[in-house]
Formats: sequence, structure tokens, C-alpha cells
Amino acid sequence: MKLNRISQTLLTTLAVSILAPTAIANESKASIDFRLRYENVSQDNALKDADALTLSTKLNFKTATYNSFSGFVEFEDSRSIGIDDYNDTNGNGAGYSVIADPETTELDQAYVQHKAGAVTAKLGRQVITFDNHRFVGHVGWRQDKQTFDAASFNYSARDKFSVSYAYVTKRNRIFGEEKDLDSKDHLLNASLQTGAGKLTGYSYLLEIDEGADNSLDTYGVRFSGGKKVGEGKLSYTAEYANQSCEAGGNDYDASYLLAELGYTVSSITYKGGYELLGSDDGMYGFSTPLATLHAFNGWSDQFLGTPAQGLQDLYVSAAGKAMGGKWLVAYHDYSADESTSTVDDFGSELNVSYGRAFNKTFSGGIKFSAYSAGDSATGKVDTDKLWVWLGVKF
Repeated sequence: MKLNRISQTLLTTLAVSILAPTAIANESKASIDFRLRYENVSQDNALKDADALTLSTKLNFKTATYNSFSGFVEFEDSRSIGIDDYNDTNGNGAGYSVIADPETTELDQAYVQHKAGAVTAKLGRQVITFDNHRFVGHVGWRQDKQTFDAASFNYSARDKFSVSYAYVTKRNRIFGEEKDLDSKDHLLNASLQTGAGKLTGYSYLLEIDEGADNSLDTYGVRFSGGKKVGEGKLSYTAEYANQSCEAGGNDYDASYLLAELGYTVSSITYKGGYELLGSDDGMYGFSTPLATLHAFNGWSDQFLGTPAQGLQDLYVSAAGKAMGGKWLVAYHDYSADESTSTVDDFGSELNVSYGRAFNKTFSGGIKFSAYSAGDSATGKVDTDKLWVWLGVKF
């Protein structure tokens, strides 16, 4: 029986766990999370400006642990509240710019967990993330976050060494259940903490279970750490990966590179970095379909899919604290990896945000991005996006 079928029976298992006398302990915990968000998208094209006021509701319950077993279930609902002039990617709002928050109600997570010593195993629908979410993330920025039907295993030894493996049979994406994908994905990530930083190796072998030959295999290594320098702290990250893709009878290869330096002094963190999503002779761009893509290459989401010519992102940022909250300013300069006489400059982008928690219950924030299309950014146009949100958690 496939795991995605097994996950449909987990509610029964969880109900038994919840109702069992041993599970009605102080360890059991229920919570509810609301996020009300206004989003505006304005593009320099024929599409009408998009406006959306959406409410995300997450209700979850975690059972107590009994004989090393526990259960977790979470329901998620996303609704438009009065303002719905936007293309939700599911056939609603044609003629408007895209805001990828369709109305949906679904079982977001439902898994049984076994934890014994350094080993944790989960079976069912769950969140899976690795490192900085560049390759595998939960896309928590959108109102319907990404989860996976999977069997996952983690071994952690004294915060020095850890290894995680997951076999994924379904990708529950951010676009509602009708756009979820059956898959046969193998995710492996192992890390070692050294005196200079954390060394990580990974392999992500992805395949959509659709009957046609396809694969996206990525192997990489990452190193990140920090040390005190002068009156501040220096941080550094370097990462390299190679990817092979088989699709439609074609085979492609591309590379990934990240180099980033940061320095924190007087409660302000300054960063500068270079990220390369390489190209295979202008025919294919390095792809990360399971990533939290909004967190990379600018918040305007112009590069959720890497151009066939690849992408170079040169960026700088500053972040700090003010008035009880956190602020960030970032600037990106984009260009093609495989430049031609007509494709080179992909434009630039400015990102600004401020957010704070008012107490344990209430939080809020505002965020803005302004993308300026380059001279050769085919299909790209000047784009401004604004978000204002309020979160409530009990």
C-alpha cells in the first residue's frame, strides 16, 4: 500500500491515541493559529492590479507520548475575506495578476511519530525541511503551506552529527489539493558540526509518479559557520551542488553555487552574497521544485522557475531591531548565467520589511518589494508587491 493511502487512515490511528487514557496527559497540546493578510500586486503589463485579503486558519493537536509513540494532526483553511480581485492559480480571477493563495480546506498534517533516544521516525503527512529551505522547505509564507506524505527518519548524536532520510509519495503543494503531485522522492541529508562550522552533504532524488520517465537528481555539499572578529561576529556560508535532469526524452546538467559573508555589529547584520543557478547551454536552468522559493532571489517571485539561461543573483542586505521588532533591507542584481546577444540583464530588486511580536498571542508586519525588469528579461515586467498582516495564536 502506498504511503499516501496510509496517510488517509492516520486520523483513525490518531483518534485512538488521543482518546486512550495514557494520551490524556498534560503533555497533550492543542493550538489554533490565524493569519489575516492583505496583498497587492501591481505589474507594468495588461493584467489588472491584484488585491487579496485572505485568512489562514490552522488547527492542530499533538498527543502525549506513550511508549515512545505520539501523534499529530493539523487542519488548514484559507479563505478570501471580502477582497478577492486576484488570480489564485486555480482558474479564478483571470485577467488579474497572480496571488498564489487559493481558497482551500485540507488535512495539512497527520502523522504518527516514534522517538527513542537519538532516533525519530515519522509516518504520514508532515512538514519536511532541510538547512535553509533552498532545496526542501514548507513554503510557510503562503497561506496553504507545503507538506509531504512520507516516511522519514532522523538520527542525531549529541548535536554533533545528524542524518535524515525521507521517502515521499506525495507533494502537497501550496495551490490546493487539485494540484498536488504523486511522487517517488528520496531525500537524504547528513551534517557534521566541526569547530569551524557545520558541514552538510545531501542528495535529493526527485521523480513525479506520472508514468513517464522523469528525474531530477541533485547532489551537493554545504558549509556554514561563524566566529567572533573584533567587536562583532563574522558569518560565512559556501555551497555547491550538481544536478541532472531527465525530462521529455532530454537530459540536462547544471550546477549550483552559493557564497555568502555576513558581519554583525551593534545589533545590525550586514550580508553580501552571490547565488548561481547554472544553465546547460541556455537550454535548462537549475531547478529546486521543493524549496521555499519566496525566500530566495527576491520577494517579487520573478524567478520561482529558473530561466533556461540560468540565473546569477548578486545581493546585499542589512537587518536589525527597532521598536520591539525586526527590520530588513535587501537589494538584488540579476543576470543570466549563459549570456547571449539578446539575454543578459535580468533586472534588479529592492526588498524592505518590518515585523514584530506584540506578545505571545499577537504579531504583525509589513513587507514591500519592487522589481525593475532588465533590458533582456524576457517575460518579466516591472512589479511592485505589498503585504500587511496580523497573526493571532492560541
